[in-house]
Amino acid sequence: MIYPLHAADILVDLSEQTLYLPKHNKLYVVSTGEKGIGEAENSGKTPRGWHQVALKFGADAPENTVFIARQPTGEIYDDELAEQFPERDWILSRILWLSGLEDGFNQGAGCDTFKRYIYLHGTPDTEPMGIPKSHGCIRMRNRDIIELFELIPEQALVYLSEERLDFSPLAIEPQP
Repeated sequence: MIYPLHAADILVDLSEQTLYLPKHNKLYVVSTGEKGIGEAENSGKTPRGWHQVALKFGADAPENTVFIARQPTGEIYDDELAEQFPERDWILSRILWLSGLEDGFNQGAGCDTFKRYIYLHGTPDTEPMGIPKSHGCIRMRNRDIIELFELIPEQALVYLSEERLDFSPLAIEPQP
């Protein structure tokens, strides 16, 4: 299903590594797939197109809570934990699990965003933002993902664009 851009609750510009919330006039710097853009299973790429926030995890969890398989491990990320597990792909603080809405493109056999476990999630604040470094997910600073989690409900519409997005015509004037 295709929607007009103004219907999106979240707009992600993959070329600029930014995430915009039009209804809240908030812009965040993110990090997407290091292997590029694409929908194929096991590609490590960030998918494009229309999605929705299918499920949210981590409400009320402390900042830097470590998640594995969407479950808190009981750990809080810090330098010592990072040294202990240097190869771990850290999923921290909050998770918004995306589901594709375009059959045969980002939904269905071989390309299903939900079955690929593509999330918006927190990452260590030492990780760079503004450059592709993830395994396909959209990484955010922990305070940013916590704020996003509070602002965005399940079923919210998300558009991931490989084309540069001009946010100015979509921006809402900040309220005094």
